[in-house]
Amino acid sequence: MAENNNDFGAFLAGIIVGGVMGALTALLMAPQSGEEIRTVLKEKGIEIKDRASVSAEEALKRAEEARRKAEEALAEARAKAEEAAKIAQEQAITLQQRGQELVEKTTKKAKRSADEVAEAEVEVEAAAEAVEDAAEDEAEA
Repeated sequence: MAENNNDFGAFLAGIIVGGVMGALTALLMAPQSGEEIRTVLKEKGIEIKDRASVSAEEALKRAEEARRKAEEALAEARAKAEEAAKIAQEQAITLQQRGQELVEKTTKKAKRSADEVAEAEVEVEAAAEAVEDAAEDEAEA
């Protein structure tokens, strides 16, 4: 966008310089009286001023249009960013909930496994006592 402004500024400067140079060349080459030259200079000055005003107005309109488009693009980008942030936050909450559920599920499984191991230990101890008792009974018999 800055390049367009520079190009337009160069174009505008070219118009003005070209107009002035053309007017001066025409005046110097044309055999006219001083009064006529002053009149022509005045007319050319007014013409160049009018062209510059029109060019400046066009430049202002283009700048306003560019500003409006930039504001629209900014608003659109902001809305998209907010939507993306909202989606990301929702996904983070969902992932956190799934993680919590997995932790709870794994904790329950680990507790069940620990309980089963404890029960197995009790059964093994009971079986070991039964074997010892049986061995003592057999030794006594």
